[in-house]
Amino acid sequence: MSAITPTPVVSVAYHSGYGHTAVVAEAVRAGAADAGASVHLVKVDEIDEAQWELLDASDAIIFGSPTYMGTASGAFHVFAEATSKRWFGDVWQDKVAAGFTNSGSKSGDKMHTLQFFQTLAAQHAMSWVNLGLKPGWNSTTGSEYDLNRLGFFSGAAAQTNADQGPEAVHKSDIATAEHLGRRVAEHTRVVLAGRAALAVAG
Repeated sequence: MSAITPTPVVSVAYHSGYGHTAVVAEAVRAGAADAGASVHLVKVDEIDEAQWELLDASDAIIFGSPTYMGTASGAFHVFAEATSKRWFGDVWQDKVAAGFTNSGSKSGDKMHTLQFFQTLAAQHAMSWVNLGLKPGWNSTTGSEYDLNRLGFFSGAAAQTNADQGPEAVHKSDIATAEHLGRRVAEHTRVVLAGRAALAVAG
């Protein structure tokens, strides 16, 4: 008797202050959907009880926020603190997790935001999925259109000029976010397949 692997359910829980991070979130969603996942976008500053339940029922949660003053936005921090109700009950334990962020500067201390997401995931006993890409645009033969042009490893990082709107989110950053979504969906499928196989073997 073979195990049947269910379709991964992935939720993208994000905040976007000026629309740039929303573009990245949509790219993450598209990548995960392309890899066969059922994907939901959840705006954490507008979250309701039905959406909390949606996160609880997800196999993977991908966190996203702009980087403001070296960390995730205030709205995302409010959401993160509210997840303590889930922490008390181990509701998100062993879910897959990942993250992405955007800032106006090439660095912008985005790593601090990704580390904040990693810590949040660790407190919930979730399993973190990294970006899984070598850095791009770091040689004379490289290009700003390389995947992972900003050279991050923990998650997907995007940069958009502060005086431009969401339409200016870099094509490389969009493609990198799509890659993250696919990677999370594929990794989650492996996790679900393993659990299904263990259930059949047991």
